[in-house]
Amino acid sequence: MKVLITGAAGFIGSHMAERLARDGAVVVGVDNFSDYYDPALKRQNARETEAVGVETIEMDLAEKRSYDALPLDFDFILHFAAQPGILAGTSAGAYIRNNLEATRLLVDFAGRQSALKHFFNMGTSSVYGAYAMKTEDKVPEPTSQYGVTKLAAEQWVLAETRKGRLRASSLRLYSVYGPRERPDKLYTRLIKAGLEGSAFPLFEGSLQHKRSFTFVGDIVDGIALAMDRHEALVGEIINLGSDEQHTTEEGLHAVENALGVKIRTESFPPREGDQVETRAEIAKAHKLLGYRPRTSLADGIARQIAWYRNISA
Repeated sequence: MKVLITGAAGFIGSHMAERLARDGAVVVGVDNFSDYYDPALKRQNARETEAVGVETIEMDLAEKRSYDALPLDFDFILHFAAQPGILAGTSAGAYIRNNLEATRLLVDFAGRQSALKHFFNMGTSSVYGAYAMKTEDKVPEPTSQYGVTKLAAEQWVLAETRKGRLRASSLRLYSVYGPRERPDKLYTRLIKAGLEGSAFPLFEGSLQHKRSFTFVGDIVDGIALAMDRHEALVGEIINLGSDEQHTTEEGLHAVENALGVKIRTESFPPREGDQVETRAEIAKAHKLLGYRPRTSLADGIARQIAWYRNISA
């Protein structure tokens, strides 16, 4: 089995690449090593995946000529690469280019594959909007440029499926955390603040935000299950995440308890487009995939702390 993984040096993509390579797949990973956060972290991820046999190609998915470097014999394409987050300073053009245009070109590339079994688009709960507690058949209501462009990219993929040109699905992921989490994400920032004694940036009102925090290993398991059952998933949208909710405040206290420290906070105005509440409705994933996330928040945080201590040593 030969698999192309986009965003393979990123957080979730690197875990998926490592899992498939260890299981015996031939894995080719692509990443543009953007400076959205320190590229050195992504290069470390790439070194770890390359150590288990993943081939990494540096390329920009939004540049048509970049695809000349890729072969045409993949069984699966897993599309993780995206312009992430809702941080101020990221332009609308960057979201359109890196989420929609890159996906359009990747879909064109997928259409030239003669033996492609399935294209998995990695979607996001952000397409549901501020209150993401919906089943897959409900109307999306994104409130951020990230969510809008990820929804557009998802629909670009599925439109090709509806026309019979591509066998594809979209997996909508929920609040993933764990080792290799991006430095701008909640738990990496909390752990950093707790270990360094620095202030944690707390956006007004966010302590009571509720999330389906999902350990990265449970997400990887769900994607692997989807790959095993790909023939039954053409055209499907499937939520993948934990069906347990925790507030940001509960997450903060969980990190404090694990580290044995009190974390200082510094208040900032609310972030535009931030989600207020998410809960993964995963009955469809359970029915079609047998998916059931198993990692508790305390266990997942302990693993992330161990990773963070290791990379900071």
